[in-house]
Amino acid sequence: MDEKLKIVIQEDSLGTKIKKALVSNMVTVFFVILCIIGYYYSGLTFGFLLNDLITRMVRNSFLVLALLLPVMAGMGLNFAIVLGAMCAQAAVIFVTHWGVAGLPGIGLTVLLTTPIAILLGYLTGQLFNKAKGQEMIGGLILGFFSNGIYQLIFLILIGSVIPFNNETLVLSTGVGLRSTIDLKDGLRYAIDGAWTLPFTTAAMAFGGLTILHGIYRYIKGLPSLGIGPKHKKYLLSGASGAALIGWVFYIQSTSSFVNLIKVPMVTAILIGLMCVFTTYFSRTKLGQDFRTVGQDRHIADVSGINSDKTRLTAMILSTVFASWGHIIFLQNLGTFSTYGSHEQIGFYSVAALLIGGASVTNAKISHALLGTLLFHTLFIVSPLAGRNLFGDAQLGEYFRVFVAYGVIGVSLVMHAWRKQIEGKKRLSQ
Repeated sequence: MDEKLKIVIQEDSLGTKIKKALVSNMVTVFFVILCIIGYYYSGLTFGFLLNDLITRMVRNSFLVLALLLPVMAGMGLNFAIVLGAMCAQAAVIFVTHWGVAGLPGIGLTVLLTTPIAILLGYLTGQLFNKAKGQEMIGGLILGFFSNGIYQLIFLILIGSVIPFNNETLVLSTGVGLRSTIDLKDGLRYAIDGAWTLPFTTAAMAFGGLTILHGIYRYIKGLPSLGIGPKHKKYLLSGASGAALIGWVFYIQSTSSFVNLIKVPMVTAILIGLMCVFTTYFSRTKLGQDFRTVGQDRHIADVSGINSDKTRLTAMILSTVFASWGHIIFLQNLGTFSTYGSHEQIGFYSVAALLIGGASVTNAKISHALLGTLLFHTLFIVSPLAGRNLFGDAQLGEYFRVFVAYGVIGVSLVMHAWRKQIEGKKRLSQ
């Protein structure tokens, strides 16, 4: 009888765990299902989808990763990364005007962008320290205000107050920039084109590194940790690498188009370095201060941590990373809207992070990368799926807008609902 009772308890426990996992990740599960349905009805080949996904992942991942540090510091979802995007866009415009192309142009863009992003990040952090608890709405309003200043500079002051003799970029009146700027002979693919590898080669190399990492961490922890959950995690890492290599061999033999897909390795390495930085930064003294401030500012102050200074540092880092991410975004895009390309950066990055399973108080690298993957998969398949299902591709375009704004609202409501349930549980205990 006792053994049967144990089995029933274990089964209930497993069922409870599954239920909790589904509830806590319902947004991600919902969008995974939508992506599968959309892909099925879109009629796209796997090779075409993979090629477009790789392009979008390397274009947008760095921007989404720039959102993680403010969440860690308890500042919520940083809609103010649009300020970093504006810094980058302004620098790209001037570098294009000066005719500096390729990697030297990218280097000059970074040099111009970084100090301005540090200043704007500092000012944003100071504002948020005066408006604690209202950072997200403050970031939205600040983005709208900054966009007005940006348009004043590039629509009115350029050519009238600021000398800017360039017939390609300036309007025929001589005042203000054209609505679209082409980077074809300048920064286009300056990073992406520096070094590329076939997808199959890059994927197998990544799988091999994943296996080596799992083995290294397993062996390193053997003397002190014994066999436990952490080692299972490292073994899972190794198994995932092996599965990836096996999957690559399979698709290589079934799809000839996959062999033609190229991966921009320099951009991928930059995204990888951003992930490594975020991981190891969280283990430093400053990273632990971020977490302490994010969990409870009062406890942080009592512990001797300057919470205002910590939050300020988080905002500066996020703004700088966002500006670098937007440089990657623009050089990959190759052409951009002078007055519109930066506007949706905040919304789309936040939506991608939330789709990956993040919340206002908890965001990880895995949330950022998975969310970017799902968000842009839906962007690729929804117009064709809408056309095939309803005879109108425009329905898919409308759905894109719904996804971008709807997921933010739904996720915030779910977060508030979850906090309310947790509060009731504490009171009942």
